[in-house]
Amino acid sequence: MKKCIEGTTHQFRIVLNDALNIFFRDAVRVAFSNPSQAYFFYKTVRRQQKAARLRQLWEKRGIVVPPVLIFSITTKCNLQCENCYAQALHPPLVKELNTEEIRSLFSEAKELGVSFFVIAGGEPFLRSELLELTAEFSDLLFLVFTNGMLINDKMLKQLKRQKNVVLMVSLEGQAEETDGRRGEGVYEFVESLIKKLHRNDIFFGTSLTITRSTFAMLTDYHFVQRLTQAGCRFFLYLEYTPIIEGTENMVLTRDQRKQLMQLTHEFHSKLSALFITVPGHEEEVGGCLAAGRGFVHLTAEGDLEPCPFAPFSDTNVRDSTLREALQSTLLGKIRSHPEQLRISEGGCCLWKRRKWVSSLIASDKQEVRV
Repeated sequence: MKKCIEGTTHQFRIVLNDALNIFFRDAVRVAFSNPSQAYFFYKTVRRQQKAARLRQLWEKRGIVVPPVLIFSITTKCNLQCENCYAQALHPPLVKELNTEEIRSLFSEAKELGVSFFVIAGGEPFLRSELLELTAEFSDLLFLVFTNGMLINDKMLKQLKRQKNVVLMVSLEGQAEETDGRRGEGVYEFVESLIKKLHRNDIFFGTSLTITRSTFAMLTDYHFVQRLTQAGCRFFLYLEYTPIIEGTENMVLTRDQRKQLMQLTHEFHSKLSALFITVPGHEEEVGGCLAAGRGFVHLTAEGDLEPCPFAPFSDTNVRDSTLREALQSTLLGKIRSHPEQLRISEGGCCLWKRRKWVSSLIASDKQEVRV
């Protein structure tokens, strides 16, 4: 049974590595009008291949290194967005990882073969040292999810130089939807920021949390086309997960999930941009990527979790190296049950099975950090 699971897991990672190669090659094409950015993505393709070989070597030693590390660098935020999952699961902390600890984390992750970081929050740019750190690791790719409100002209100059930082600016739709969830005036500021990013030839994308009621707007061809004309080159559609009790009616219907995949494939064929849906594209490569299959989540205080929506941990990088933390008993137990990682109804499958995830720690009599 164990050999069967290991064989299936190995094959899964081959498929995932191939998908990442295709993604980065596509990024070269999309960035073609920006030669320096296209060249960076071309080098990223080569680095991804090298990183995949490194991960394979570690796997032979019994250590599963995911290609992606999602790092919520801070829990603090300058906005109070309605139904924010990050604030619901991880309230503001005092003892966040300090600059030296983060620098060490980036360095070790690179040595282990992590392909890129997804930097989340809170609002990542409340960590004022972030762009200094990303500049030190210019051959690592950082996708930074931001509300955009703290980005000033000085930071734009830094971003123009740092081809390894891709901003993912959050939107909810037009002004009514964005301001309704994020606060009055946010849409106007973000619209102005997008113009500045385009004017400065900075490669950027947008993160769109898609709900049942915003589906029609966020998948409207003209809405997407206008954003691409404004310079947006990467669209990430995140299906709403009902972390907040009473918000289940915001979840996409089965038909909407099916349409979302069809529409994003159409957009990709017609528009010069990258399109990813979560969890839709996870399903295409074999199921949920959490628990180290494709990514892990690191909290601001250093807890290593299966996923941002599965706030359970049995290890902390303050108490061990990242390599040691990746050998987490919890992550291994989750990976040993691929049947639990099948995506059937959209949204985060580990959030739906959180009682099961919690039981894995409880059975081992270890602390559950929630």
